[in-house]
Amino acid sequence: MGIAAALVLSLVMVPAPVAQEYVALGDSYAAGVGTGGTGECGRSDAAYPRLWEKAHAPADFVFAACSGAVVQDVLDGQMASLSSETTLVTVTVGGNDVGFVDVMTTCTLSSDRACEQAAGRAGEVIRGEMPGRLGRLLGAVVDRAPAADVVVLGYPRLFETGVCVGGLSEAKRAAVNSGADLLAEVTAEAAAAAGVEFVDVRGVFAGHGVCGVEPWVHAVTLPVGDSYHPNRLGQGGYFRALEGAV
Repeated sequence: MGIAAALVLSLVMVPAPVAQEYVALGDSYAAGVGTGGTGECGRSDAAYPRLWEKAHAPADFVFAACSGAVVQDVLDGQMASLSSETTLVTVTVGGNDVGFVDVMTTCTLSSDRACEQAAGRAGEVIRGEMPGRLGRLLGAVVDRAPAADVVVLGYPRLFETGVCVGGLSEAKRAAVNSGADLLAEVTAEAAAAAGVEFVDVRGVFAGHGVCGVEPWVHAVTLPVGDSYHPNRLGQGGYFRALEGAV
């Protein structure tokens, strides 16, 4: 066989690339709140799902993530975007289920003791309810999009330790970070049980929490809803973590 003929045959035998169909599910961390998002759901062009879309140009992209979403919201509404044609699904959800806003409001405005109690109540929800909620969600995602790579991206620790002039006390920061660690542990276990990928972003964000030299997370800011959410650098960190997993 001549070189030209062999080349033609090899080109014919190479399968065409699969047109990717990507669906992004989740809450404000997936929507990109904190990076200038607009509309009721706070979706932003700087959110990690949009960054993935820009980098990979999938044939179809559905940005279903919405600020304030809990697991049940994803099950009841966002899941409708999935199908047997979906090839990639990302999910970041669970913070609102465990009372993220209430914890951060209490820790910002109240005493160390009140903050630790609020974080403790969130921990009870994480241990008692989140395994079942996340298990139902991820099982439903796999059932509805059986051909998809499913990637669950967790939450960062919000704070750095050490001196934090004008910021929360060491005790408050430790309480909030412990909650993030517990939620990451439970989410990782749920992902493993469902046979999907868990991306732990705590390492990516290490050194870049509130009180860090180069924070990737807003402290208390305006608009208030952006507080304790990733900024553009943080969403870039999420994007790189996703790139490393898919």
